[in-house]
This record gives sequence, structure tokens and C-alpha cells, in this order.
Amino acid sequence: MAVAAAGGGGVGGRLLRSGALEVLVRDRWHRVLVNLSDEALVLSSEDGANASAAAAYNGIGAAAGSNANGTFCARGAAAAAPGGAHSGAAACNLSGAGSPDSPSGGGGSPKPGLVSGLGGVRTAFTDLPEQVPEAISNKKRCVKVLKQEMGGLGISIKGGKENKMPILISKIFKGLAADQTQALYVGDAILAVNGTDLRDATHDEAVQALKRAGKEVLLEVKYMREATPYVKKGSPVSEIGWETPPPESPRLGNASSDPLSQVSLSIHRDKKTIPLKMCFVTRNMAASDLENRLVEIHSPDAKHTLVLRSKDSATAQAWFNAIHSCASDLIPKVISEVKDQLGKTGIAGGREIRHLGWLAEKVLGENEKRWKPVLVVLTEKDLLMYENMPRIKDAWFTPLHSCPLLATRLVHSGLTKSSPQPGTDVSFATRTGMRQGIETHLFRTETSRDLSLWTRSIVQGCHNAAELTTEITTACTYKNQACCLTIHYDHGFSLATEPQDGAFSKTIVQFPYEKLKMSSDDGIRMLYLDFGGKEGEIQLDLHSCPKPIVFIIHSFLSAKIARLGLVA
Repeated sequence: MAVAAAGGGGVGGRLLRSGALEVLVRDRWHRVLVNLSDEALVLSSEDGANASAAAAYNGIGAAAGSNANGTFCARGAAAAAPGGAHSGAAACNLSGAGSPDSPSGGGGSPKPGLVSGLGGVRTAFTDLPEQVPEAISNKKRCVKVLKQEMGGLGISIKGGKENKMPILISKIFKGLAADQTQALYVGDAILAVNGTDLRDATHDEAVQALKRAGKEVLLEVKYMREATPYVKKGSPVSEIGWETPPPESPRLGNASSDPLSQVSLSIHRDKKTIPLKMCFVTRNMAASDLENRLVEIHSPDAKHTLVLRSKDSATAQAWFNAIHSCASDLIPKVISEVKDQLGKTGIAGGREIRHLGWLAEKVLGENEKRWKPVLVVLTEKDLLMYENMPRIKDAWFTPLHSCPLLATRLVHSGLTKSSPQPGTDVSFATRTGMRQGIETHLFRTETSRDLSLWTRSIVQGCHNAAELTTEITTACTYKNQACCLTIHYDHGFSLATEPQDGAFSKTIVQFPYEKLKMSSDDGIRMLYLDFGGKEGEIQLDLHSCPKPIVFIIHSFLSAKIARLGLVA
């Protein structure tokens, strides 16, 4: 997790906010410039004058003990790597298929564990010069690398003619293609790619050569022990881990997408671009914030967290509002891209996405970590929950939780009583009747506007699901006789015998909704319906938990009342 203090910024699109930030790396604050645009947050290493001016703009003083050494830690993984001074060299991440992550100029070097799910990263701090066999030092070698569909070559490079340096491997991602050869090292200079000479190549020319190399890549390399200090050199910005490819591209991580199609290069300063599309912008989750000065940005893959700290709560709120607004404005574009990707097959629970976004869900029974991020997707039939933004098509069909809207109701909406900062947490809860009983979820939204949008969407979704379903039928036993209970959206309740030996079923009772006086259940298998007639209370054995039927009756009634305009 990286922590930073107040500023803003942008790359591409309108520049919405700009100023100084302090990034906490290895328990020390490092001042950077941050720009916020419509689609991205960009953290840049600047010279002292620019940083001081930016700091003055935001009213931030220099942090005591601040320097350029530090560590970035990805969520759930420790990382430690001295960064070194500012460098104008560019680094290009060649690790992920379709990765839209802009490379960080200066090529910082996070240690293993930075890239969750890839087994870590080899850097100049892990591939120490003394660990590299003397026999290969300063000798040309040819290494064959087979690109992986979802991992590319699995390296980052830096250097180039414009930096008066050879093309150097600055990172090797563990478990990916380059690492699997067991023949490449951080500090290897790439002299040629499939016969194309790179000894006088610019950084961009090297990127293009690697991009065009095809699946089988023959690298001519030479380990340069003297280049190790250069590979290590970088600013704290380059230590910020946003390495695993989030689903920013319209293909959302499709394995066939171009590994470098969206890579942009910066050769003037160390820079880290955080695309805001499907990032979770929140507060008071990953970091303790007693002073109410922090803003958190969680990556779409739920592996990394960037925390921004401002000089006071008012400035922090302004930054949160700006970043959250940008991320929210990108959601319609994401929905459109997901629909294009899924095509006619649709998504688990339906064919149409009505709304999606990040929410904080209360973790029951865990005091230390009270809330966790959850991606919630509302279709025409279901409320789906995912641990992260699916990158491939199949992942959309395996949600963490799936709650049918027809059997779901909204049971709470408003301020969270247990909020450490009264009036700041707004939440809502849902209850769903399932065969195993009632499933409850408590969600926290980031703004009152979000609360209104989500609750309205869920209530309308429940009503639409009722109209779309029309009727449901379930087997039951009534007075020791096998029957079928049918609940129709327009016609109400009917209880009929099961057809026997080809004979037609016989209707036992039939009532419209307005005749229903009361309904109840035992929570195990019995459903009780009182229509106020001479038959008295009708007792039905549903052979399973009655909660789904009870909740469906509620949804039908609620939808009919709403259709009549009796409630807002």
C-alpha cells in the first residue's frame, strides 16, 4: 500500500486538479506532483522547485526526514526497495497481455510480492550482482523466450539511446515467460531481438521491436554488472505497484489483445499513471484515519491500494469528491464495454446490466477489518457480487454471491450508527430469501447520491423482476395431498392438485391479492396463508425453506402497489 498526501492531477482529457503530494514509502514521506484528469490520476517525480511550488499551492510543508528512498507494498504483500534519486529514463512494463498500465519513468524496483498472483517481481534488489554467475558476466548469450498469452514476456525494460544507456531488463515477473527460462537476469542488456540490433535503439524502438517479435522471441543479451546502480535508480513514484493488468481496455483483459497497445512512455520524469476506470475510491477502509485526511484508491483487480493524505479534512474531502466523481463518470462507459464483450450470452443472472459499481460490505464477525470492497452488479433479474472486476468473459459467470431480485428486499437505508465519524457513513442492507434461509448483506456507499442511486436501482430492479417473472409455481403438500401453489403477478394465488394418471389438475382454492389477510412461516418448511374465508388459515408444507416464497409474495405485492402509484 502506498500512502500519499494532498495534491491532484491529470493526463489526457481535462486537467481537473493539480498539486503536491507526499508519498509514504518505507515509513517516510516523499513529495510528488499529482495531476487529476477525467480518466486518470498521475503521480510524477518533480525537481525541488516544482515540488515546493506545488506544496505551497496546497499549503503542504516538507515532511521531516523525507528523501527518495523507500518501499511500495502491494496489499497483502510486503515489498522493500530503495528507490534512489530522480532519473529521466523510461521504463516499459512488458508483463501483461493487454495491460494498460503506463510505465513509470525511472524504472523503480519493487521487491517480490509486489505483483499479487504472479508470485512477485525480481529486481536489482533481489538479483544481486554477486548472485549472478561470474561465467556469464559481460558475455553475449542467446535466450529463447516463449511469450505467454496472458503474461507476455514478463519483463520491464529501461534505458535507450536518448538516456545514453543500453536497453536493460529492470524487472522480471516471477512465474512468467522470462523467469521460466531461468537464463535471464535483471541487469541484462538486450542487444538484439530476433536478429534486430538494439544496441543503438531508443526506448520506443526497443518497445516496438519486442512488440513485433511474435510468440517465439530470441533475445541476445549480455549481463552488465556495472549497470546495476542505474537499474536500481528511481524515485518513490516508480515504487508504486499498479503492476497487475486491470481491465481498462474495452476487451477487459481478453488474452488476444495487444500486450502493448495502450502503453504510453514518459522519458522526462518518473511517473505513475493510475487509470481511474473501475477503481474503488473510498475512505476509512484500508488505513486508519482518525484525522479524516485520507482518500483511498483501490485497483480494479483488488490487489493494490493507493492512499492519499491531505493537510486537513476539508482538502481531503475536496480531493475525494473530485476523484470519486471522475471514477463514477466512467461507469456508463464500462457498462457499454462489458455489454460489447459479453454479447448475446449476457451475464450470470440475466442479459442486461442495469448498474454496477464498488461498495463496501460489512464483514460480519470481524472486528479488525470491518469493511471489504465488493463489486456489485445489478442485472434485470439478479444482484451479483464479485471480489474484483472480471478480466475475462468466463469470470462474469462465477460471482461470489448471487441474489435473485425477485426474492430480495431492501430493509435499511441511511446513516450507519457504528460509524467512527458520525454522519459520514451511509449504508443500506438487503435480505434475500434463499433455500438455506435468509441471506443478509450490509453495504456502505461513499456519498448520499450513491446511496440514492443504489437503493432506487435495487427497489426498481425488484419490481421489474416481478413484472418480468409473471408467475412462480412450487410443489407443496396440503392436507396430506400433493399440490402445486402458483403465485401469479396479476391473478394472485391458486392451489391445485397434482395431475394424476393423465387427468387434469383440480383447483382447490383461488384468491386475488386483496383477499390475503396475513402470511407467515416457521422458517423451516411451513407456509401459512390466511385469506379470511371459511377454510381458515391454509397450511402448506413446501418441503424446503419457505423464505424464497415469502419474499416473492412481498415483491409481487410491492411491485403492484408501486405500479398503482401508491408509493413513490
